Amino acid sequence: MPTPESESFKAAKPTVPPTFDGVDYDDNRALKAAQDSIIREQWVQSMMARLIREEMGRCYYKEGVNHLEKCGHLRDRYLQQLKHSKIKGYLFEQQNYVPEK
Repeated sequence: MPTPESESFKAAKPTVPPTFDGVDYDDNRALKAAQDSIIREQWVQSMMARLIREEMGRCYYKEGVNHLEKCGHLRDRYLQQLKHSKIKGYLFEQQNYVPEK
């Protein structure tokens, strides 16, 4: 069951999408909100990979010699998640912004 979010947590949660689309670079609040949401999204992806890795380790330990057959779904999920799990920051996206057409 998910933990209920407190009001202070909801207040700190970004309300903008994790992209620089439509951000006015002269508006510091909007720029900082976009930066924060990008960093937060990258951390979420990294933590998802970590949770999958921990679950895969438990599965490997539990299944023993049969781990290749029994834990394949976790291994595939972890390898897919590794593509998105690196925390890169926001400067590259901010400095090399190309609007989508």
